Amino acid sequence: MKEYKFTDKKDTRSGFGAGLYELGNKNKNVVAMCADLTGSLKMNEFANKFPERFFQAGIAEANMVGVAAGLTIGNKIPFIGTFAAFATGRVYDQIRQSVAYSNKNVKICASHAGLTLGEDGATHQILEDIGLMKMLPNMTVIVPCDYNQTKAATIAIADYKGPVYLRFGRPKVPNFTDENQKFEIGKAINLNKGTDVSIFATGHMVWEAIEAAKILEKQKISAEIINIHTIKPLDKKSILQSVEKTKAVVVAEEHMINGGLGDSIAQLLASKNPKPIEFVGVNDTFGESGTPDKLMEKYGLKAKNIVDAVNKVISRK
Repeated sequence: MKEYKFTDKKDTRSGFGAGLYELGNKNKNVVAMCADLTGSLKMNEFANKFPERFFQAGIAEANMVGVAAGLTIGNKIPFIGTFAAFATGRVYDQIRQSVAYSNKNVKICASHAGLTLGEDGATHQILEDIGLMKMLPNMTVIVPCDYNQTKAATIAIADYKGPVYLRFGRPKVPNFTDENQKFEIGKAINLNKGTDVSIFATGHMVWEAIEAAKILEKQKISAEIINIHTIKPLDKKSILQSVEKTKAVVVAEEHMINGGLGDSIAQLLASKNPKPIEFVGVNDTFGESGTPDKLMEKYGLKAKNIVDAVNKVISRK
C-alpha cells in the first residue's frame, strides 16, 4: 500500500478561494460573482483586490446565472459562487437554457456540497447535484478531493472553453495531494496499484478510500484506488483497464447513489465489461442536521463502509 500522509487539514472551499485569487492576478478576463456568500465561498481576497471584476448578485441566483452567461459574450470568464443547493436546484432552468444549451463559458463553483455541509441540515445538503449537472449536454463536472487539488482545478478550468460545474465542500479534510500538481480535466489519478478490487472514489471520499485500503491490506486484500475527480467527461480508459485487472468494483461518493458517479461507472461497465459492483453513497434519502463526521458515520460514508463493500463485492466474483 502506497503511503499517503497529510500535514494539515484544510477546507476545499479555501482551495477554490486561493485558486480564484491566483487567477485574478494572472488573467484579466476572469471575473467573479457571488450570491451573498462571499465569505463562505472564500472569495474575499479576489473581491478586495479586484473590485472592478467582482459583482455581488445578492440572493438572486437565477439573475446571477443570466448575467454570467451575458458576460461571456464579451470574452469574460465568469466564476459564479454559492452553496451547491442554490447553484444547481434553485437555478436549474437558467443553467440549462442560458449556460448549457447555449454552451457559454460559465464556471459554476459550488461550495457546501453533500452531507458534510453539516448543521445547516437537509434543505442545504444537496445530494443530487452531480446527477443534475452531468445530465446536461456540454457540461463538465469536477469534484476535487482536497485543498491542493481544488486550487489546481479552479486554475485549470479557466483555460477550458465551456460550462463547468466545480463541486467542493465546507469542512476541513486531509490535504495530501501535491501542492504543485497540474490538474488534467478528464484524467483519473491512480493512487494505489492493486489486484483484487478497484475502488473508484471522488471528493471527500478519496481519503476514506485510502484509509479503507490500509485496513484491507491487513486482510490480505490488494485494493486499487483511483481518484475520479472528473465525473464528466469520465476517464473510461482508466476505469476499464483497472476493472479488467481486478474484476470487482466499489464506487464511493458523498452523493446520492442514484445519479452519481456510481451510475456513470455502472453504465460504462454494463456496456463494455460487466463485473460485480457495490456502491458506497447516500441511499435515496435526505440528510439531517449534525456534525459532518457524525453524518458521514450515520449514512455509511466512512472507510469501514468501503471495507464492507469490498468484502461483499469480492465474494461475488
